[in-house]
Amino acid sequence: MKYYDKLIFDLSKEGRQGYSLPSRKWNAVLADLPAGLVRGEEPALPQVSELDAVRHYTNLSQMNFGVDSGFYPLGSCTMKYNPKINEEIAAHPGFAGVHPLQPDATVQGALWVYEQLAKSLSEITGMAEFTLNPFAGAHGELTGLMIIRQYHMARGDEKRTRIIVPDSAHGTNPASAAVCGLEIVQVKSKENGLVDVEDLKPLLDDTIAGIMMTNPNTLGLFEKDIKEIAALVHECGGLLYYDGANMNPLVGMVRPGDMGFDVLHLNLHKTFSTPHGGGGPGAGPVGVAAHLAPYLPVPKVVRGEDGLLHMVGADGEACGRVSGFMGNFGVLLRAFTYILMLGNENVKMVGPLAVLGANYIKESLKDCFELPIDSVCKHEFVFDGLKDKSTEVTTLDVAKRLLDYGFHAPTIYFPLLFHQAIMIEPTETESKETLDGFIEIMKHIAAEAIEDPESLKTAPHTTPVRRLDETTAARQPILKYKDII
Repeated sequence: MKYYDKLIFDLSKEGRQGYSLPSRKWNAVLADLPAGLVRGEEPALPQVSELDAVRHYTNLSQMNFGVDSGFYPLGSCTMKYNPKINEEIAAHPGFAGVHPLQPDATVQGALWVYEQLAKSLSEITGMAEFTLNPFAGAHGELTGLMIIRQYHMARGDEKRTRIIVPDSAHGTNPASAAVCGLEIVQVKSKENGLVDVEDLKPLLDDTIAGIMMTNPNTLGLFEKDIKEIAALVHECGGLLYYDGANMNPLVGMVRPGDMGFDVLHLNLHKTFSTPHGGGGPGAGPVGVAAHLAPYLPVPKVVRGEDGLLHMVGADGEACGRVSGFMGNFGVLLRAFTYILMLGNENVKMVGPLAVLGANYIKESLKDCFELPIDSVCKHEFVFDGLKDKSTEVTTLDVAKRLLDYGFHAPTIYFPLLFHQAIMIEPTETESKETLDGFIEIMKHIAAEAIEDPESLKTAPHTTPVRRLDETTAARQPILKYKDII
């Protein structure tokens, strides 16, 4: 075991100390704690020097993989580079130091950012108004569905309790609908990966609240029949919900509002370049067409007769409150900075570059990996494992072997339409040299799968931790060091 592979408890030596806490500055009397919360003995913490502690955590950080350290082609997640100016603006004392309970007159700058970002997103998506309050994509989905339900309830159309979801949808779509109390109805895809309009038609009746769609869909394909689908759903009295997780290839080029969508959410932590992964942070703003604007959640930012912006927390038509205050403000700041930095002239480059990179990788690798739908894709595409499956090398084996060559694996085994799915999304921020390096390694792995399949089946070989029993790790996690509490 290398020195830096050791756990910090293994470095512990009695009597060593890496800190010196100051004595209390004030002679304040601490409140008496309940007996059940008072420790009977000192916690069993490691005793290490400051240098050992710094080296330990620095080396741990170097074992992690992130978009700042390497290519991260995680399909459906848009792991693009996050410009560091975003971080500088979010950390500015004028923003980081404000409190949501301050008087509105003292936070006009923050409220102005909220107002302007909402306007920018409305322009980009073709929506009339936005709420920035939801904390994540799935939270945005739930908020959008609450708005749809509120709309139907306000019209007395209470029997619209069913929502249509394509079989290629993100898993959060049916989950969010179920949380919202809606019954999920599945519509099938055709062999070309697009929604089957003929399968959709019999599902449309006066119980349908709407349909949830991602366009381009989870296979990275643009739903060419979207205008017909919109007309059919609207004709039966339903609404169209747009899952904005795949908005990245459309930014500045196509607007969901122009396709006929009534409600959408955006993943700011994907399309608008703010950090995400591992559970957060995130933001899932929701935009609506004009006829749904009254149902947006509170609080809302409105400009008063005094010329100032105000947070308004009472609105009888609103779908309710979905967050404590005004959303994840630090993420909103990062997204607004990203939009301002691109400007009107450059935002239109995002989509085409993302599409170009995805098609370049797809065409370069389709002789080695099985391409179930051979057509022009948008920001991402899906292989169905290796083309040559004679050695029984799986998609998981390919993903683990990629780690040995310094690349993060793409999304695997999703979408569920293909048994050995590999979903690849390069994003617009990667250079051709990076894409060429990834292509070369993927071809090399495909050759290894035939010539030396065991090198894949036992991968990874160079990482600090070898292949894990991921099922047991998830179901029986070890959350402490030996018997230390």
